[in-house]
Amino acid sequence: MQWEPVIGLEVHLQLATRSKIFSGSPTTFGAEPNTQASAVDLAMPGMLPVLNEQAVCYAVRFGLGIGAEIGRRSVFDRKNYFYPDLPKGYQISQFEAPIVGKGSFEILMEDGSSRRIGITRAHLEEDAGKSLHEDFHGQTGIDLNRAGTPLLEIVSEPEIRSAAEAVAYLKALHSLVTYLGISDGNMSEGSMRCDVNISLRPVGSDTLGTRAEIKNVNSFRFVEKAIRHEIERQADILDDGGQVVQETRLYDAERDETRSMRSKEVANDYRYFPEPDLLPVVIDDAYIESIRSALPELPADKRQRFAEQYGLSQYDANVLSDSRALADYFEQVVADCGDAKIAANWVQVELLGQLNRDERSIENCPVSAADLGALISRILDQSISGKMAKQVFEAMWQGEGSADDIIAAKGLKQVSDSGALEAIVDEVVAANSAQVQQYLAADDAKRKKLLGFFVGQVMKLSKGQANPQMVNELLANKLV
Repeated sequence: MQWEPVIGLEVHLQLATRSKIFSGSPTTFGAEPNTQASAVDLAMPGMLPVLNEQAVCYAVRFGLGIGAEIGRRSVFDRKNYFYPDLPKGYQISQFEAPIVGKGSFEILMEDGSSRRIGITRAHLEEDAGKSLHEDFHGQTGIDLNRAGTPLLEIVSEPEIRSAAEAVAYLKALHSLVTYLGISDGNMSEGSMRCDVNISLRPVGSDTLGTRAEIKNVNSFRFVEKAIRHEIERQADILDDGGQVVQETRLYDAERDETRSMRSKEVANDYRYFPEPDLLPVVIDDAYIESIRSALPELPADKRQRFAEQYGLSQYDANVLSDSRALADYFEQVVADCGDAKIAANWVQVELLGQLNRDERSIENCPVSAADLGALISRILDQSISGKMAKQVFEAMWQGEGSADDIIAAKGLKQVSDSGALEAIVDEVVAANSAQVQQYLAADDAKRKKLLGFFVGQVMKLSKGQANPQMVNELLANKLV
């Protein structure tokens, strides 16, 4: 390919405040239309905005999380445009003096490699309402519940070079903001929305091409598909000797294509000017340090600690620290069972596998960390085998009780009594004299296969409850 993609992302992150950024209206998702819009949100005459301090705190927390410059003096501006779901005819945002300046953070690729992506800025602003087209038969309904919801717009440097890197960036950002507790990052509910800026330039060139912006993409998968399509579209235009037009485009998931919405606005189109109804936001070092002192352990630090403290591979540490909820779950399992490596295997394979099959999140997991830790403890003390444990886990998932209750109810306790097992082994050896002779005459490679036969017979006779390790040891001593 003779063209190199240059990609920058603008992420609109809904902050997890209980009320809106300039009014006391609630921000609960899913409320009936227009039930969470106050006179301030509706821009009624004489209504004045009052800044929500928690939104400022969350913005500073994000800035500290990416090692960014924090604006000691930030200013709100009016961004003027006319649209039915924007009651005031302008949006209160930040333009020349944002609350968060330059920073960066690390992204992880699927192959295990990593790189740092720069953040240009992050600024506070209010969300607009929502236009509803589906249920009005040729008309548009306006729901202003979302109007005034606090957003942090996070603008990356144009340092992303592929769809895969863009997705890795968004996943890393999602992990960071949920660790920080400033947003739930729920893309399906609009808590995290992405505008994608893409241009192409000849490979090796430092000159940026003309960019197109794809608005409001709301899933990792759609971001990847939209970028791939847009790269192909622009490359086709340039290969034919044409010129890419600067415009705003929309990604159509059903057709897997981007299509033009309107010409791309620039800053002058919005006629920014300082918001006269809000004072500048001035914060001091003491305020910033009070927020810094309350920061949680961040994803990169947790990944490193998991590898060092628990002896996990880098891959396992990456997976288990992916979200704060999953990391907390894993550490509770380890605390309860005492074996980090077995805990890591069970959480990643059995637990995450079942969560994926049921399309559940770790927050809605029906098996608590304490219950999974107790189940692993029964493997470690040889009460049950690993195979039995999977049966117990299934029953726990279905709500049939604790590990101990299920083991007792189903009679799954492993037989580890040497005398009882020796009697079963003797019975199997006596009943299979031909196989015994084959075993004694075989070489080492064939003996391993034949030993598996004897183990299988013992497990069958014991109804799967014999301790496999002890069975192997007893058979090895008998078959000599």
